[in-house]
Amino acid sequence: MSGLSAIQYLDLSDADLHREVDWLQIMSKFPSLSELYLYNCQLDSLNPSLGFVNFTSLRVLDLSGNHFNHEIPNWFSNLSTSLLELSLYNSSLKGNIPPSIFNLEKLEHLDLGLNSLNGPIPSSVGNLSRMRTLLLDQNQLNGTIPKSLGLLSKLETLYVGKNSLTGSNNLVGGIPYSMGALVNLQSLRLQKNSICGDIPSSLKKCSNLRLIDMGDNHLSIIPLWIGEMTNLLVLRLRSSEFKGYIPQQICQLSSLRVLDLANNSLSGSIPNCLKNISAMAFPNSYDISLFSMSLLSSYISQYYVENVQLAPKGKEMEYKEILELVRLIDLSSNKLSGSIPVEISDLSELRFLNLSRNHLIGKIPEKIGSMKELESVDLSRNHLSGEIPSSMSNLTFLSLLDLSYNNLSGRIPSSTQLQSFEALRYIGNPQLCGDPLPKSCTIEEQSLNKSPIGSVEDDSENSSFYIGCENSCNPRQLQLEADINKLFLYQGC
Repeated sequence: MSGLSAIQYLDLSDADLHREVDWLQIMSKFPSLSELYLYNCQLDSLNPSLGFVNFTSLRVLDLSGNHFNHEIPNWFSNLSTSLLELSLYNSSLKGNIPPSIFNLEKLEHLDLGLNSLNGPIPSSVGNLSRMRTLLLDQNQLNGTIPKSLGLLSKLETLYVGKNSLTGSNNLVGGIPYSMGALVNLQSLRLQKNSICGDIPSSLKKCSNLRLIDMGDNHLSIIPLWIGEMTNLLVLRLRSSEFKGYIPQQICQLSSLRVLDLANNSLSGSIPNCLKNISAMAFPNSYDISLFSMSLLSSYISQYYVENVQLAPKGKEMEYKEILELVRLIDLSSNKLSGSIPVEISDLSELRFLNLSRNHLIGKIPEKIGSMKELESVDLSRNHLSGEIPSSMSNLTFLSLLDLSYNNLSGRIPSSTQLQSFEALRYIGNPQLCGDPLPKSCTIEEQSLNKSPIGSVEDDSENSSFYIGCENSCNPRQLQLEADINKLFLYQGC
C-alpha cells in the first residue's frame, strides 16, 4: 500500500477487516486521504490506548456498523483539523460522550446514534458552531438538554430521541428556551424521553421546521403559536400527556401531511377548519426535499432517510422511504367530544384516519365516500349513531375499517367491499345487521342501505378492489411502489 500515498478517497465498506489489528495506524499513513469509508467492516477496536492519531487531510470518516464495544477514544479530539463529517452510528460504543470530541470545530455532521452511550450531553457541544446535523438518538443518555445547543445556529437536523433501546428514556427537564436560536432547524426529534413542561415559545422562531416529533414525553398544552410553523410537514405529539383543546391554529399548517396527536388527554371538539390543510385536500406535485437526502451531505446521504414512527392501522411502525406519500390524521385515544365535522370529508387526499377511543357522537358524515384515497378508517369505541353511509362503498382503496363499539344501526351496505371485512370490525353495535355480522336484517332493515344496481363502478380496472383486502391485495401498495420509483427515493440501510 506504500504506492498509494497520494490516495484521497478510500471506500472499503462491507469488507471483512476484523483481523486487521493495526488498521488505524495503516490508514494514518496516507497523508492525502480526504474521505475514508469503513462501514460494516467487522472492526472491533478503535485502539483506545493510542494517545495520538492524526489524519492531516481527512474530511469524512465513516466507521458506522462496526463492533467496537468500548468507549469513544480521546484521540478523536485531534483526529483532523479538517474533519467535516464523522459517523460512529450503530458501532456498539458505550460509556460517556467525551467532551473533547466537540473540539472538532469544523465538524458539520456528527452521528453517534444507535449505540449504548450514557451520561449527559456535554455542554461543550456548543463549540460546534458549524454543525448542521447532530444525531444522538437511540442511546441511554440522561440529564437535561444543554442550553449550549442554542449556540449551534446553523443546525438543521437534531435527533436526541429514543435514548434507551429498552424504551425507557432518560433525558429529563424542559426544552431549553435557548433552542429558539436554532433558526435553520428543519427536523427536531425529541421523542421517547422524559421531557416535561411547556414547549417554549422561543421555538416559534424556528420557522424552517418541517418535522417535529415530541411524542412520548410529559408535556402540557399544544401552544397556539404552532400555527406560525407554516413549513411544517410532520407534527407528531402522541403519548405526551397533552391536555386542553386542539388549537384552531393547527388549521393554518397548510403543508401538513402527518398530524398525530393520539393517546393524550385532549378534549373539546375536532376543529372544523381541518379542511384548510390543503396538503391533505388537494393533489399536488411531490416535494421530497424533507425526505430525500438534500438536507444532508455526502456520507450521510448514503445511509440516512428521514423516518417517523406512526400507527396508521393501530400498530406502530416506521415509515421511511414512503413517508412522503403518507397523509394521516390520528386523534385516537383522547377525550374528544361532539360530532365528526362534515368538513373533514373535504380532505380528499387523506389516506389514514383514526378517531377511535374518544367520546364522539352523531352520524358518520355521509360524504365520507368522497375521500377516495382512504386506506384505513378507525372510528371504533365512540358513541356514533345512525346508519353506515352507503357512500363508503366508494372507498375502493380501503384495507382497514373498524366501526366496532358504537351505536350504529341498520343494514351494513350490501354488495360492496364492506362485506369483506371481519365481523369483529362491526361488533358492539347491537342495532347493526347484515353480512358479515351473524345477525340477519328484518324486512324493513333489508330495504335500507342496499346499494342500488350500478351505484358502484364495475369496470375491469376496479373490479379487483371488491375482493377482501383487510389482510392482502391492497391496490394502493402497488401504486405506492410505482410512485416511489418515479420519485427516485433512496433506500434506507
